[in-house]
Amino acid sequence: MFDSVLNFLSGGLTHWGWAGILVYLLVVTQLTIFTVTLYLHRSQTHRGVDFHPALAHFFRFWGWITTGMVTREWVAVHRKHHAKVETPEDPHSPVVYGINKVFWDGVSLYRDACHIKADMEKYGRGTPDDWVEHKVYGGHPYFGPALMLVIDLALFGVIGGAVWAVQMIWIPFWAAGFVNGVGHWAGYRNFETTDTSRNLIPWGFWIGGEELHNNHHAFPSSAKFALRKWEFDIGWSAICALRAVGLAKVLRVAPTLNVRPNVALPDTETLKAVLTHRIEAMTDFYRQVIVPTLHSEAQRAGNNLKAVPRRLRRALANGGRWLDAEGNGKLQAVLSKRPQLKVVCEFRSRLAALLDQRGADQALKGLQQWIREAEESGIRALQEFAERLKGYAAAGA
Repeated sequence: MFDSVLNFLSGGLTHWGWAGILVYLLVVTQLTIFTVTLYLHRSQTHRGVDFHPALAHFFRFWGWITTGMVTREWVAVHRKHHAKVETPEDPHSPVVYGINKVFWDGVSLYRDACHIKADMEKYGRGTPDDWVEHKVYGGHPYFGPALMLVIDLALFGVIGGAVWAVQMIWIPFWAAGFVNGVGHWAGYRNFETTDTSRNLIPWGFWIGGEELHNNHHAFPSSAKFALRKWEFDIGWSAICALRAVGLAKVLRVAPTLNVRPNVALPDTETLKAVLTHRIEAMTDFYRQVIVPTLHSEAQRAGNNLKAVPRRLRRALANGGRWLDAEGNGKLQAVLSKRPQLKVVCEFRSRLAALLDQRGADQALKGLQQWIREAEESGIRALQEFAERLKGYAAAGA
């Protein structure tokens, strides 16, 4: 009997070798990633997709035993992140807390945010509110991970404790630390959003598609994160597969922009499309107007682009939003020596303010005036952008 006990402790019920244990670990951790990105993030938080009730409840159960997170709390913290992004009220912004704090200790920031009851009420609405949520998942969140420990020990013996430990740190590291931290610190940007979000890499495999973080911040309610031809979102592939067998219903994806030719003056359709695609409009302005103007100014002055530090060049995309007082002073010094660049940056600021106006009539008149002045500016890149902008139309219009 003693030998049987030792045999069980050393190999559990499975007696799998290292290869089998690693495959198991890969499957269960990726299933947890899918639970977070598909259910908690895309479905519960942003309502981009609905899942069959049976599958939705499986996600709830799996999230409970592998993370102990409560749906309402996760949703509330993430919604507040979008509502207060990069401000002192953002639960986990590297701009506020620093990259080291968010990357290495993001889980404590998450827990602190969960303790703010008013936020849980305000931002957690619409999440599961049944008996199981109150009495089991939300009522006893730590029972889930305890159950997972028992399962792992039963399957693999003593080594199951190490397997369980990896499962427990998987989401805190990759979601709370990596996505929330590095996703606002390093990578590339498709869209000049009003935050620091970045796409980590263009192929979202390992973290369920969450690697495409800038795309998500540009279109938060979209169930699909990949927005360029070369990008891949494994989470979207999973949604499509589930939809094919009737287990998922896609509610929202990022809108598509059309550009109509030969539009003399912006109309209500233009305004509607510009407001819908405001982030794309501001991104286009930076890439099609500011960057070419910066190049032409450098050529006229006989300077290399490196004469303007990269940090300041990037700041031109957002009007210096993330610069400190010293950095803004340097940016203004750069603009004072480059008159055309200063003009187009002023046009950028006016366009951004115009898109925040309330009242359709006033906004349309402001857009028409902006277009006229851009066309009369004598700056070719600005004129070409104005021509494109007045042709904006929502897909299908």
